Amino acid sequence: MELTTNTMKDLFDQLGLDSDDRSIDEFVASHQLPNEVKVVEADFWSESQARFLKEELHKDAEWAPVIDDLNVLLHDAPE
Repeated sequence: MELTTNTMKDLFDQLGLDSDDRSIDEFVASHQLPNEVKVVEADFWSESQARFLKEELHKDAEWAPVIDDLNVLLHDAPE
């Protein structure tokens, strides 16, 4: 059985977003969320992006770890 580990680049590709390192860094920097807003509830996702994120987290699917990582990044305001 082959296990694949999805990366942040893979997640951005899946979401239809630019996925090079610079684009990911810029997205994270410009989309910081208040602590009370869950990543899946952010208003910047399209309906299909939000649905994908919610479903994958709910299923605790292979995407869940990298979605969790994105959640941390979006709630970790740079100082």
